[in-house]
Formats: sequence, structure tokens, C-alpha cells
Amino acid sequence: MFHILVADDDKNTRLLFKAVLEREGYTVSTAINGEEALAILDREHIDLVVMDIMMPKMDGYEFTRLVRESEDNLPILMISAKQLPADKHKGFLVGTDDYMTKPVDEEEMLYRIKALLRRAKIANERRIVIGSVVLDYDAMTVTKGDTVQELPQKEFLLLYKLLSYPGKIFTRIQLMDEIWGSQSDTGWETVTVHIGRLRKRFEGYEEFEIESVRGLGYKAVKRV
Repeated sequence: MFHILVADDDKNTRLLFKAVLEREGYTVSTAINGEEALAILDREHIDLVVMDIMMPKMDGYEFTRLVRESEDNLPILMISAKQLPADKHKGFLVGTDDYMTKPVDEEEMLYRIKALLRRAKIANERRIVIGSVVLDYDAMTVTKGDTVQELPQKEFLLLYKLLSYPGKIFTRIQLMDEIWGSQSDTGWETVTVHIGRLRKRFEGYEEFEIESVRGLGYKAVKRV
């Protein structure tokens, strides 16, 4: 089971988050500041950190900066009473993966934690499994049973991006910048062409599909 570290100088918050997470089956450790959190990271395997910003000795910003300087991709969810856009921007600039403001909706926090853990697993294993379908990033292949399809690079990267965030809507411009690069001379219409090719290639697959969102872009939908 996943091991989550909760760092917050408020005792009631630590106890609440610990109870909520343990109820979901997670193993939970707690820390009262960033220094104590770093010490726990040194001696225990942690899968994700729920980190308050305003803490004595070492705040959440400094903790996150130090973790990222060590090239650690540990998922970090910042939770703070700070609600100004500048505070959120600073959090993302130092390397947090997600940011929530207090008071925290417990159910939303659990959804965000599950999403972060899933994406971390995808990043580490470099593969996505959806039912009987496996996307292998290193081989650029999509496998279903005995059928293995090796996709052209852009098609594979486009599909991999969409399926890494099922249900999330991406605009054509976002996908263009992500897959082809913001400096590419290719028009965004090429995204539409590649989406069409992917749909044709996987039209018989019941595990997932790519949906158009009128006026916005595209999203992948998992069916299993």
C-alpha cells in the first residue's frame, strides 16, 4: 500500500488528514515541519507528501525546493491557507505537483492524491495499462493480447499524453506545444489529422476512446 507523509504544524490538521488517509487504506507518517519531513524521507520510503506551506524552521516552499534539487520526482501536494495566485505560482515554481487551499474538501483531496499517485506510477514505469491494453513508452507500442502495434512517434506521444490524464480536456494548441514543440511551424490542424488516425487505428478497442469536446479540444475516456 502507498505510504503518505503529512507535514503540518497544526496538530488537529495532522490528525484529521491521518485519519482520512488511513480510512482509505494508506500508510501515513506525520511531521510538524519541513526539517522533520526531510528526516523521515531519509529513513523511510514515501510515495507522496501532503505539505503545508507555513511551518516553523522549514516551510513547504523550502522543503519542496530541496527535494527537487535532489532530482527527486516525489509527488507533492501543497495545502495552504494562502489563496493568492502569487502564492500558488510560487508553489508551482519551486516544484509542487498540485496545490489546494484551506479549508480542504477531504473527498477532493483524496481524488487529487489518487491522480498524483497514478501519474507517478506511469512516469516511473513508462507504461500505461488499461484493461488488456498496454502502452509501452520505450517501445512506442500499443499491445492488446497478441496484437502489437508500433506507432509513429507523434501518434504514440499524442495517445500517451491523453491517456495519462483520462477525462482531462486538452486544447489543440496545448497538444501542439506539448508534442510538436511551441517553435514548430506546423499548424494546429495536424493535431486533428493525428487524432483521426488514432481513432481509425483503435476504433475496435472497447477499453478507451478519444472524444472531441466542441469548441475546446480532445479528451481520452477510459471504458474499463
